[in-house]
Amino acid sequence: MAVYTKISKRDIFFINKKFNIENLINFKGIKKGIENTNYLLKSRNNKFILTIFEKRVLKKDVPFFMELMDQLSDLKINCPKPFKNKDGKFLIKLKNKTACVVSFIKGKDKKNLNYKNCYDVGRAVALMHSSSKKINLYRNNSMGIKKLTPLINKINFKTGKYKNLEKFFKINYQDIKKNWPKKLPNGIIHGDLFIDNIFFRNDKLSGIIDFYFAANDYFMYEIAICINALCFDKVKGKFKINKKKVKNFIKGYENIKKITKIEKNALNILCRGAAMRYFLTRLYDYTNTPKTALIKIKDPREYYQKLIIHNNLKTYKDYLD
Repeated sequence: MAVYTKISKRDIFFINKKFNIENLINFKGIKKGIENTNYLLKSRNNKFILTIFEKRVLKKDVPFFMELMDQLSDLKINCPKPFKNKDGKFLIKLKNKTACVVSFIKGKDKKNLNYKNCYDVGRAVALMHSSSKKINLYRNNSMGIKKLTPLINKINFKTGKYKNLEKFFKINYQDIKKNWPKKLPNGIIHGDLFIDNIFFRNDKLSGIIDFYFAANDYFMYEIAICINALCFDKVKGKFKINKKKVKNFIKGYENIKKITKIEKNALNILCRGAAMRYFLTRLYDYTNTPKTALIKIKDPREYYQKLIIHNNLKTYKDYLD
């Protein structure tokens, strides 16, 4: 979440006219995140989230996200549910951009997950994967590992703190692409399950938000993303994998949905690919985000360190013991 597009009371009046929801009386920009513009909307008795889709999200993909959240919510997955406007559509035009209003998920994100949190998140991810089998939707993963070349070409490795890393990343990228699995169990994944997209209340998981990278991909790739995002600890400025967190996440996942042997054998290359994907997108945002945007940029160096750690692991067992 972030704020690129500014809105006014006039825009709130427009939203009130468009939707059959309690009259909105207040709004506030949400700084966290990097992809879309988000506002917390308040009525007298309720809260809502307004999302204005920015340039990285393609217009043709937005209906997929709306239908997915709507159907997941109906399947008892606690995620934002989009509201239909008075025309029976999820989407409106606001500031000449596509926008939506979704339900507010109570709770907040945590800075660090404990072992039980990791178990609960693993279980929630497996429930989401199992539920997605009942949803007849498809979106190709626009941020899949084999589609990162245009992003790499837009990054200037020649200057700044990341100069001289181009060769390292291109060698790793080519090796990851070459060894990427050709066939694994797949379906709809969240695709961006970071700690700030997972909410807790009283230390219990209360919901998952921000489905705007959701797509059809390998279920195990989601697990790899989660290991990268949730199962590392920062110690004296350096990231270190916490294998007990990995073990608890996987134990929670397998409480609902078993992981096959072929998926386990692919874990290392998938973790390397996930680390590569997030290093590159963060580095791109670090060098290309407008200075006027109200936004908190995430540090690209985190995923450089994590990629090196994955390069020194090999087997599924290496992630648990």
